[in-house]
Amino acid sequence: MSLRNDKKGKGGLRRIYNAFFYSLSGLKSAWIDESAFRQVVLLSVLGICIAPFLSTSWVECVLLVLSCVLMIICELINSAIENAVDFTSLELHPFAKKAKDMGSAIQLCSIVFFLFVWGSFLFCRVWGS
Repeated sequence: MSLRNDKKGKGGLRRIYNAFFYSLSGLKSAWIDESAFRQVVLLSVLGICIAPFLSTSWVECVLLVLSCVLMIICELINSAIENAVDFTSLELHPFAKKAKDMGSAIQLCSIVFFLFVWGSFLFCRVWGS
């Protein structure tokens, strides 16, 4: 008896193909259902678009873009945790609160990192030598 899910590809290219479309479905769900995700994506797209024009080196550009992408990834993780906890039970429970709070902390850390990277970059550009 196999515990493998029959909807998953057996392996190789089929598995990669299925994973790609599962990922697109996840992005679509996050975009439709999560306003915080839409806000983070819009801010990140703006940052990613202006980073190449503001930066003077490849490393600067990568750091600016990285902080944007990290916010998107962390918001997806946070949303996934919240959805999984809500699916398990809508009942108030200390472990559910702890999981949701930790997911929120993940996103907070990424926003602080974004603000630090962009803030220090812009500070150095305006007041630096």
